[in-house]
Amino acid sequence: MHTEDHDHEHDHDFDDSHIDTPMRNDAFDKSDDEKIEIIQEHFKAIMETLGLDLNDDSLKGTPKRVAKMYVKEMFWGLNPNNKPEVSHFKNKFRYNEMLIEKDIHFYTNCEHHFVPFFGNAHIAYIPNGKVIGLSKLNRIVEYFAKRPQVQERMTMQISNELKKILGTDNVAVIINAKHLCVASRGIKDNSSHTTTSEYSGRFNDPETRNELHRLLALN
Repeated sequence: MHTEDHDHEHDHDFDDSHIDTPMRNDAFDKSDDEKIEIIQEHFKAIMETLGLDLNDDSLKGTPKRVAKMYVKEMFWGLNPNNKPEVSHFKNKFRYNEMLIEKDIHFYTNCEHHFVPFFGNAHIAYIPNGKVIGLSKLNRIVEYFAKRPQVQERMTMQISNELKKILGTDNVAVIINAKHLCVASRGIKDNSSHTTTSEYSGRFNDPETRNELHRLLALN
């Protein structure tokens, strides 16, 4: 397996304006239903331009299905109103070693070609005064995946969101993904994966990072 590694090592304050998904100022002036109607018409035009006969029973419902899929399923993470609510728990056990959740599966779309990329995220943090439920880590990954994405940006968005929620810099996010824009276009490489990582706080210490990598390698 060929692996492309892109390693980002930054220690950010919690300002994530530089990694926000590019959005128009009027992004939420239209309701979801209005967006579906507009996208439906545009996608119908694309299909007709390609020469497809939308009178065919198999095709006539496709524009509406695609529009609903875009707004309700694939890209709902664009709307900040859909950001998951995260409850904190006091770190009453005063646990100060790293917590790790491995293999959080995600499925997203590359913003360059609107072709899927998918894989697994691994998240680790060293608690300060707060901990959060493990299922919330999955929801945070899902939220940032449900929008047109770039893997490097997604890695940093997840990391910055966790630092804000947890009130600590001690966060690590590693994402390993397969990009169908590579597998299905150009050289059609079906074996390559891309790995990105964002280490902050104590995870910039080589000993702590090596411990993380050792624990992630355990079955």
